[in-house]
Amino acid sequence: MRHLILIPALVAGGLGLSACVSKKDQAVERALQDVNVIDETGINDVMLTVGDPNEAVAYFQRATKTAPDRIDLQRGLAMSLVRAKRNTEAVSTWTKVVGMDDANDADSVELADAYIRNGDWKKAEETLDEVPPTHETFKRYRLEAMIADSNKEWKRADSFYETAVGLTTKPAAVTNNWGYSKLTRGQYAEAEKLFGEAIRQDRTLFTAKNNLVLARGAQGNYTLPVVPMNQVERAQLLHTMALTAIKQGDVTKGKTLLRDAVKTHPQHFEEAINSLRALESA
Repeated sequence: MRHLILIPALVAGGLGLSACVSKKDQAVERALQDVNVIDETGINDVMLTVGDPNEAVAYFQRATKTAPDRIDLQRGLAMSLVRAKRNTEAVSTWTKVVGMDDANDADSVELADAYIRNGDWKKAEETLDEVPPTHETFKRYRLEAMIADSNKEWKRADSFYETAVGLTTKPAAVTNNWGYSKLTRGQYAEAEKLFGEAIRQDRTLFTAKNNLVLARGAQGNYTLPVVPMNQVERAQLLHTMALTAIKQGDVTKGKTLLRDAVKTHPQHFEEAINSLRALESA
């Protein structure tokens, strides 16, 4: 508890020392600062998880001004910038982290991730190319798969996705990405299978459910898949299926699906209603 009482002083930038403080008091102050690094680490972890992203950015900006050579604080700032979707600043900060003495391969992977979020795929690829092949992590292979996708290097992408899936206990999101990759290639049956796997891995992943409907619709199958869904999700999936049918030239089926979507939604489904009106007035 004694340490926790000192936390507000740390957040404010440390206990201030007046010009008249004795050398003995200064020594005590330095000792307290060293001890409270443990408590500060706890605050950092909280700011990186439950804190508002922009509040976390402000916190770490203050902290790095006080201790610019602390790589843990620079990492915290970089991570917070990513969470706040301030991607250009995130790239700059991760670049600074990578250039510090205690930087590691994981930092370079995070820099590559920031480049991708900022739309700089070439820089991301160059950054990952510099990471030793011995650094085998889920995030590294997920990014490698995404870059291979962007280059239309399908065999490499499949290999990286498969490896990434095997390196995490929560593969739903990357399985969904793999399925979407298959969908963009026109490999609809394989995409459908992967989306189904993603849903089995995470029943709440609506993006995978929506993508599954797209894959089925692309094959001319306009029936909803048997997956967990609530009433709102069912209406939204019917709307997606309707638009897929219309895109494939089956306007009559699309109208029927839109009407079903409007009836299914527990509230006013404006998007589906507008789509139906546009078709009926054409």
